[in-house]
Amino acid sequence: MAQNDLLNVLSDLIASAKKAGADAADAIVADGTSVSVTCRLGKLEQLERSEGGDIGLRVLIGKRQAMVSSADRSPEALKELVERAVAMARTVPEDPFCGLAEVDQLAKTLPAMDICDPTEVSADILIALAQTCEAAARAVPGVTNSEGASASWGKSHVAIAASNGFARAYESSGSSFSASVVAGDSETGMETDYDFSSAVYFADLKAPDEIGRKAGERAVRKLGGRKLASQKVSVIFDPRVAGGLVGHFLGAINGSSVARGTTFLKDAMGTDVFAPGITIIEDPHRHRGLRSKPCDAEGLPNRRQELIDEGILTTWILDLRSARQLNLAPTGHAARGTGSAPSPATTNVYLQPGTLTPTELMADIKEGIYVTDLVGHGVNGVTGDYSRGAVGFWIENGKLTYPVHEITVAGNLKDMFKRMVAANDLEFRYSVDAPTLRIDDMSLAGT
Repeated sequence: MAQNDLLNVLSDLIASAKKAGADAADAIVADGTSVSVTCRLGKLEQLERSEGGDIGLRVLIGKRQAMVSSADRSPEALKELVERAVAMARTVPEDPFCGLAEVDQLAKTLPAMDICDPTEVSADILIALAQTCEAAARAVPGVTNSEGASASWGKSHVAIAASNGFARAYESSGSSFSASVVAGDSETGMETDYDFSSAVYFADLKAPDEIGRKAGERAVRKLGGRKLASQKVSVIFDPRVAGGLVGHFLGAINGSSVARGTTFLKDAMGTDVFAPGITIIEDPHRHRGLRSKPCDAEGLPNRRQELIDEGILTTWILDLRSARQLNLAPTGHAARGTGSAPSPATTNVYLQPGTLTPTELMADIKEGIYVTDLVGHGVNGVTGDYSRGAVGFWIENGKLTYPVHEITVAGNLKDMFKRMVAANDLEFRYSVDAPTLRIDDMSLAGT
C-alpha cells in the first residue's frame, strides 16, 4: 500500500476513535515484505516469503490509555478495533504521565535518508549467497560439519499518525546472510562459530566467501581450549562482544529505569561515567544506518548527539512518558510496536574509536584474556555487577597464544567503564557498535 494510502487509513481510524469517545488517539501501521532462505551442506532446507502487516491504535480518555492491534484491515475489523480500544481505555487505571505530544514538540520536517534499497532481492540470489558462504566456511581445513547458512531480504513501510496533527510515513530495507560451522570431532573436541554480514542495501553486503572463510577460521582456532586458574587480569573485548558493554550502558540510562530508580547510574547525570577518552555517539540519521529513522515514534524530532562526551554523561534516553516522570524535556527516543505503548529506545549508537591498533592496545599485557564470545546474562542493572561466561584466547607478552574456555570474567560496570580504553578498529555491523576495548584489573574465575 502506498504511503499516502497508509496515512489515510490511520487518519480515518483516529477520527473513528474520537467519534467513539476518545479524547485523543494515535495509530501506527507497519507493512512488510520479506524473503528468507536456509541452506545446509549445500542444499536448500527452507524458503519463506511473507507479505503483510499490522495496524495498532492507542486511545486516550483523560489519563487512561489502551492499545489494540490487528492484522485485519477490513471495515468491520477496524470498527471492532476502535470499539475494543475505547472500551478498554474506560476501564484501565489512570496513568498521570501518558499523553500525546504537544503540537509545538512535533517534528516539522523529516530528513532525507538513504535507508531503503529500491531493488528487491530474489530467492535465487539469496540461495546462491547462502550456499557460497557455507561452501567457503566448509572449505577451511579443520571444519567438519555445518550448522547451516541463511540469507534474507526485507522491506518495510511504516506510517504514524496522531490526533495532534502528526502524520508521517517512511520506508526501510535490509539484507543479511550468515554461516555457522563445526570444527573438530567427538574424540578431540568440537567447537562452533559463525560470521555474518548485514546492510540496508544489498550491494553493501560483504563478499560471501570472505564471511564464510572467517566463520570457518573462527571455529577452528577455538579447538583445544584450556581452563585457567582464577586471577586478576587485563581483558580485551573483541568488537563483536564489545558492543554489549555499550548496550549495558544504554540500558542504565533508559528513562524508564531512571524514573523507577532501578539503575546504577540514576545519580550520574553530568558526572564522569567513563574514562576521559571515551565518547559514545547516537546518530539516528546515519547514511544507510541499520536503525536509522527520521523521527521517533511519538512524532518528535531526533538528532545526532553525544550520549557520553569525553567520559561525561550528557543525557537520559527519554520518551514523553519518562520525561514527564522526571520533569525533563523528551529527547526523541520513543519506539513502539503496533500493540504496545511508546517506550524509550536508541537507534544507531557507537563508541568512538581511539588511536591505538588492537595489537598496540594489548602490547604491554604480560598475562590477560582476549574475549571473543560471552555466555549468559549475569548483569545486574541496579548495582552494575557484571559476571559473564567467556570464551577467547590467553594473552602472553602482548600476543594471543592458546584458546581458553569455561571461564568467567567479572567486575562492576561503574569501575569497568572508568578503566575502558578503545582501539581504532570501529566497524558498523550492528545497531550498537564498538571497537576493540581493553579493561584492566578484572576478575577471572576459572578452575
